[in-house]
Amino acid sequence: MYLINDKEFKCSVTVTLDVFNDRWKLAIIWHLLDNEKRFKDLRQEISEITQKTLTVKLKELEAKNIIHREVFAQVPPKVVYSLTNIGKKLEPLLQEMYKWGIDYTKEFGTITASCKNIK
Repeated sequence: MYLINDKEFKCSVTVTLDVFNDRWKLAIIWHLLDNEKRFKDLRQEISEITQKTLTVKLKELEAKNIIHREVFAQVPPKVVYSLTNIGKKLEPLLQEMYKWGIDYTKEFGTITASCKNIK
């Protein structure tokens, strides 16, 4: 049995699924792999996400200890998001998902010119 945040799980896969229960969290982590980013940078890089959803997902990832939020005491306020050590361990998994997505698209779809230079 696995106990995380007052929830019991019978399988470690269900723990993982509980943390990453939507597409936005993985996208946020993917964009933080390179380096820390400010909110506006993440918003620009993940253009399909709304500001409200990004705010909610960042809070959820912070609560699950996947990302770290650092607030700098200055005017205007500066907030930077980065991956925690456990968040950084997701890189090999996300790299494999990235490669699989390319292979899948090559076999069943088309890769457009606008995607060829992305990561």
